[in-house]
Amino acid sequence: MSSHREAPEIAKDPVADNTDTYAFVSPDRPGTVTLITNYIPLEGPAGGPNFYEFGDDVLYEIHVDNDGDAEPDITYRFRFTTAVRNPNTFLYNTGPITALDSRNWNRRQLYSVSKVAHGRETVLAEGLTCPPCNIGPRSTPNYARLATAAVQRLPSGETVFAGQRDEGFYVDLGSIFDLGDLRPFQNLHLIPTPAAPGVDATKGLNVHTIAIQVPGTALTRDGSNPTSVTDPRSVIGVWGAASRRKVRIRQDEDDVRSGPWVQVSRLGNPLFNEVVVPMGKKDLWNSLQPKDDARFAEFVRHPELAKLLPVLYPGVFPHLAALTAARADLVAILLTGLPAGVVNGFQNFTGQTPADMLRLNMAVPPAPKPNIFGILGGDLAGFPNGRRVQDDVVAIELRAIAGLTFPLIDHTFTPDAAASAVTDGLTPASNPVAFLPTFPYLGVPNDGFTHPAS
Repeated sequence: MSSHREAPEIAKDPVADNTDTYAFVSPDRPGTVTLITNYIPLEGPAGGPNFYEFGDDVLYEIHVDNDGDAEPDITYRFRFTTAVRNPNTFLYNTGPITALDSRNWNRRQLYSVSKVAHGRETVLAEGLTCPPCNIGPRSTPNYARLATAAVQRLPSGETVFAGQRDEGFYVDLGSIFDLGDLRPFQNLHLIPTPAAPGVDATKGLNVHTIAIQVPGTALTRDGSNPTSVTDPRSVIGVWGAASRRKVRIRQDEDDVRSGPWVQVSRLGNPLFNEVVVPMGKKDLWNSLQPKDDARFAEFVRHPELAKLLPVLYPGVFPHLAALTAARADLVAILLTGLPAGVVNGFQNFTGQTPADMLRLNMAVPPAPKPNIFGILGGDLAGFPNGRRVQDDVVAIELRAIAGLTFPLIDHTFTPDAAASAVTDGLTPASNPVAFLPTFPYLGVPNDGFTHPAS
């Protein structure tokens, strides 16, 4: 997950841990935008008898800023309720689950969706059903059909899904956190060993997904449908969040929760809190709103990883090692959006308020042949213009931090040759079943019988 276990406190609370956020113009329904937030990192498929689920005590939200002030103008809220049919069995299911109302399914989750706009909350739907977890071929014999039945088109025009999915974020966690020992370049590392292919640490694991597909006109500040990339109304900022009640009292078998909601997790750009924000401020970052991110801008201007790469790879990044200027390129990519003129025919600028949000220019149509390196690969429909499920955000951000994007604001700087090639060595091919061509785009989750990792 691009924000897996990224802060000390949220690492202890996986049910509320926002692991990934996506925002993109729907490739099969270009008049709509798909917003996705994932929770619960590194789910082992065989995690029974208490299989993974959303928290009944967590408020899950997807926020949209459409006027550039880094405050939510539109919020979609999701609340979950767990219903147990038979409390006298330890089993999640007592037979095959062949339908969402199957009597064999003992522990079901229902949810509500509401929309907050102009300070007013409207309930869009209640009693929607999540699909079960994918247990195995005998318990969930036709899981794809169950999941499809859980995709709901709401009377208000949105399409929603909430449930378990295959983890689509591909990353070699083992190499990255072992002193940045990127396997394709480990022969150049401070402690060299022969180069090797990357290892997908999330392959075979699952995640819990909240996905909503919204007409683009419902997200703009004035209900318009801008078709010009240069129109400021075409740009939105998106982030996901999770909150808990301020007070929790343990009382016999039941906990009592009260007080206002307190945000415990948020995520806009992938890897922001994980790689940019220092350890001592990660919990604080999770508690704040994007409008407060000016206090973290210094870590974007002078990222720690940019200082470490020349040390970990001696002689490979000489230009990066000599670079002392503030990283205005990273500030633009991560905190303000790219203004017009920086990349030909593109902008996703939201103004001078620095804020960690995914910035999506909805006037950019889906690419007929998407490039996983997004804008760095010449594909203006990809990250950091929003984020699609297949985008290689690890390689994109590594290359940006390594200096590949610095010439956007300083044409005299020459990036190191390695800056355009640095990667953890993975592509979507490492997990070919992770994605679908249609909503909710993330693939069928791995089942515990076939993929018993836990």
